[in-house]
Amino acid sequence: MEVPAEIADAVRRLVPGAGPEAVRGVPLTGGVSSDVWRVDLPDGPVCAKRALEKLKVSGDWRVPTGRAAWEARWLALAGELLPGAACGLRAYDERNGVLILEWLDPADHPVWKERLSAGDIDPAAAGEVGRRLAALHAGAARCELGEWEAARPLFDALRIDPYLRVTARRHPALAPRLDALAAGLGTAAITVVHGDVSPKNILLGPDGPVLLDAECASPGDPAFDLAFCANHLLLKAVWHPADGARLAEAFHALAGAYLDGVDWEPRADLERRAAALLPALALARADGKSPVEYLTEENGRPAVRRAATGLLERPPSTLAELADRWAATTEENRT
Repeated sequence: MEVPAEIADAVRRLVPGAGPEAVRGVPLTGGVSSDVWRVDLPDGPVCAKRALEKLKVSGDWRVPTGRAAWEARWLALAGELLPGAACGLRAYDERNGVLILEWLDPADHPVWKERLSAGDIDPAAAGEVGRRLAALHAGAARCELGEWEAARPLFDALRIDPYLRVTARRHPALAPRLDALAAGLGTAAITVVHGDVSPKNILLGPDGPVLLDAECASPGDPAFDLAFCANHLLLKAVWHPADGARLAEAFHALAGAYLDGVDWEPRADLERRAAALLPALALARADGKSPVEYLTEENGRPAVRRAATGLLERPPSTLAELADRWAATTEENRT
């Protein structure tokens, strides 16, 4: 089918060989924040992405579409720091807010979330995600972070407010703790964070994991990216308890490989912040503005609330301690 006019215009102007004829492609599903298409061209497909002002969620969640420019900037930076660790940026059309990206064939680039959900859990892949994320953070920590300051309000609108402040309003007893975490994230400037390091945004390519969707990129605390990603492995262990042991192994592989790559600050300091943030993010995936779709009141959310609340009330100092306490509490909730 014909692609939307803004995407067609960007492709015709910026992709060599696109030609004046109708631009056709296939709409892609799975995300909530952008209109994404596979665009078929004479020399092969590309991926075109245009940010939406209103996100495709049940509530009224609106975010400025200028975030596409920061995603383009992050993808370009990642390509310089660690080629192959992020989807390649072919062009960015500021006029229409359209990113034109390399096409990564799903046949050999499966989405990590889909593999985890199917029970295909490879701790080595999780470890490589951690290694690559640490390398990107290390390189970005040496960049001029002041050049990214204008992205900070978008990180607040997409991450701090919907995850932490909304959850704080729904859990008044935990509000002081959640608000303090939000305040810390709002001022941190240690590196450039991706902001959405989730299994749904990671492809397992033949040459290793590939990061997608950097719309939340901002100066910030690298502990956020580590906690945001590791959190999903704990949540899936609640959803699929039969896979709990392998998901725990993947969690430790991810965290261990990441922490081994920390060279811009004491790793114990970063680990302590990640261990403090992770339960807040877990609670947000039950009661924040963007709950995970696979946990319900009948299956998983009460266990997540209980585990996350205990960890927020008595924060762990290490991710290993956090994982042990999480497993004990969620198992207790099932029995």
